[in-house]
Amino acid sequence: MTVSLAKSSFSTYAPLKTKLCSFGGVLLFTCQTRKMGNKFDANNLETITISFDGNVAWVTLNRPEVLNAFNLQMQNEIRTTWRAFREMDDVHAVVLTGTGEKSFSVGIDRDDDMSALKDNENLYGTSNNYMYDDPGDDLGPKSCDLWKPIICAVNGMCCGGAFYFLAECDIIIAAEHATFFDPHVTYGMPAVYEPMKMAQRMPLGEILRMTLLGNHERLSADTAKQIGLVSEVVPIETLNERASWISTAIASQPPVAVQASLRAIWTANDLGRLDALSQAPSILTTGMSKKAIAEGQSLFESGHRIDHQTR
Repeated sequence: MTVSLAKSSFSTYAPLKTKLCSFGGVLLFTCQTRKMGNKFDANNLETITISFDGNVAWVTLNRPEVLNAFNLQMQNEIRTTWRAFREMDDVHAVVLTGTGEKSFSVGIDRDDDMSALKDNENLYGTSNNYMYDDPGDDLGPKSCDLWKPIICAVNGMCCGGAFYFLAECDIIIAAEHATFFDPHVTYGMPAVYEPMKMAQRMPLGEILRMTLLGNHERLSADTAKQIGLVSEVVPIETLNERASWISTAIASQPPVAVQASLRAIWTANDLGRLDALSQAPSILTTGMSKKAIAEGQSLFESGHRIDHQTR
């Protein structure tokens, strides 16, 4: 059962009671965050919605009137959410998706003020251009130091700044009608951060083609699967069901083992092979839990085998 925080009571969230308190009928998550103070009010989010299904948190981009484009408010709410999830031990995995069937996200909301179009010397409205803060610093879960598995369920168009999300998710599945493209150069902007991040997930030739063609070509969900960007393509009617199965399966396993494995893979991805291997002993030691190993051994010795799925 998926329960929305806005409609839930404290008793509904007994597993989260160490992180959840109620004051005047308003649910507040008490978390220490580096930039946003110490309280995360899940009832006071306007651009995203949050719900929970067991140990899985669902985050839904919720600005369908602008195709789920992000503005500064969404950046702040996403960053605060990622930081809050770091503190919630009962959140083992996260699903990220968008409202509706038309768009996952089309990147930045171009109807918002764009400092680059204003009549001032510097592009970003700061005293100098070296003070630029990229939106990806707020939108990417890894950039916000959240090392829990993120499953991205792409429910429609996904372009431009939406790649900040995709680039730092761990498993991406897509609806059959989903498309992927980068309109930066079409609109006179250099594509820099997004293709740099996506180059970790796509073959060089594909990221070059998508970047240079701008709005002239869109990558289909099937092609995205062929090149390895997407691991599964499903009808829109079953997208959330598949995301739920994947995230629940991951969340059922010892979280310390999952998170350590996640860090090891991302370390190897972000560093050179030898640099990554030099980090392996510390990651292995930190991620080892006698309790988790004992649970795993007990499961193995029980003779029970998981009824797995094949795709």
